[in-house]
This record gives sequence, structure tokens and C-alpha cells, in this order.
Amino acid sequence: MAEDLVLDTAIRDWVLIPLSVVMVLIGVLRYFVSKLMRSSSQLPDPKIVKEGQVIIRARNLRAAANFIPAKSFRARKVYYSNEENGLLFVPKGQAQNAQAQMFSDPNMAMDMMKKNLSMIIPQTLTFAWVNFFFSGFVAAKIPFPLTQRFRSMLQNGIDLSTVDVSYVSSRSWYFLNLFGLRGLFSLILGEENATDDTQRMMQMSGFGMDPSKSLSAEKDGLDIVQHEWALPKFEQRAEAVLRKLVS
Repeated sequence: MAEDLVLDTAIRDWVLIPLSVVMVLIGVLRYFVSKLMRSSSQLPDPKIVKEGQVIIRARNLRAAANFIPAKSFRARKVYYSNEENGLLFVPKGQAQNAQAQMFSDPNMAMDMMKKNLSMIIPQTLTFAWVNFFFSGFVAAKIPFPLTQRFRSMLQNGIDLSTVDVSYVSSRSWYFLNLFGLRGLFSLILGEENATDDTQRMMQMSGFGMDPSKSLSAEKDGLDIVQHEWALPKFEQRAEAVLRKLVS
């Protein structure tokens, strides 16, 4: 049977609150350090910006396809998917791998290395600090029951199977703050902040992907759209309603 623990208020004052405050301060400091390390002369690639806007417009066309006449939809579809000069068509010889682009642009490689260092070094030092000073503490309790699957995530550093799963160790509290403060950082620093570790890890895992695949995928999605006019005889029905209102 799981044991119920009584948490000392000193743990809240000297472990839980300081750990949370330090994580927030480190995130804010890392944001400004990343801004200082970022190349001031770096400008967005016009080609990448253009491709992104084209993809957004093509997605809007697919979403609203049934609300425009069939003739207008076919004209726009040819404008995007035409294999001669369509905006979504990418010739095979023009596909450029992101890794090759990095090697051809040393500034891009240097900026990526700076971003990785600004993420890895503070995390390593903070984890070593937490592991040295706060290891083994039961820092908090979640106010709702959980299954045993959450034990390894919430009780890292505590080797007691009799403790209820809803109790959180200090080491697990560090990881929860590391990945759970995204909303707070977005509120303090704005949506496009440099402390979004989840998004940065996703970018690192997807590094080396061909950017032309997004255009090709959007082109395939637009090609399979079947137009079904959602407003048949809408003008006639609108005229009939107006006549009834006038009469």
C-alpha cells in the first residue's frame, strides 16, 4: 500500500521555490545571452520566406476550395501545381539539402553551434547543481491520483515503490520546469523566444531534412483535392430571400 507523506514546509521554502525561481531566471538569462550571441548581420533567406508564404497560401486554398467556383479553383490549382512554372513545383536539380546549405554558409553553422551551446551548457550546470544539493528530496505532491506509469517520470532519484505516485522528487521537478515553463516564457519574453527547448530539440532532430519536401507535399495535397461547390445556386436563393423581404 502506498504511503502518505507529510511534506515539511522547509522543503517548500528551501527546495521547491528556489528551484523554480532559479529555472525561470536561468531561462530569462539564456534568452538574452542567445540574443547577444546571435549574428547581428544575419537576415532571413528571401527564398525560404517566399516558400513559406507560398505554402501558407496553398493551405488556405485547400481549406477554402469548396467556397470558390470550380473555374476559379482550377485556375488557382494550375497556378500552384503547374509542372512548368507552378509555385509548388520543385525541379529535381534545384532541391538543396539543409545540411549542404549549412556547409556552404559558415555563418549558419556558427549560429547553430552557438544556439546549441547556449542550451546545453546551462542545462548541464543546472542539472549538476540540482543533483548535488537537492537530490533525494520529495518536493511536491500533485493534487490528483496518477497511475504507476508516471512513477519513473515524477520520482526520479527516489527508489521507494511504496511512495504514492503523485509525489514529485526534486530531480523530477527540475525536468518538469525545464519542459513546462514554455507558456511562462512566452508570456514574459514573447512567442518567438530563444528558451523554447522543446522546439529547439525538434529542430535539431529534424536537421538535414530537404526543405523542398514541404513544397512537394503541399503540391501532392493540392492535387488530390476534389472540388465540391458548397454554395450551389446561392445567388438565386439570395435573390429569392431578398424578394420575400422586400414584399
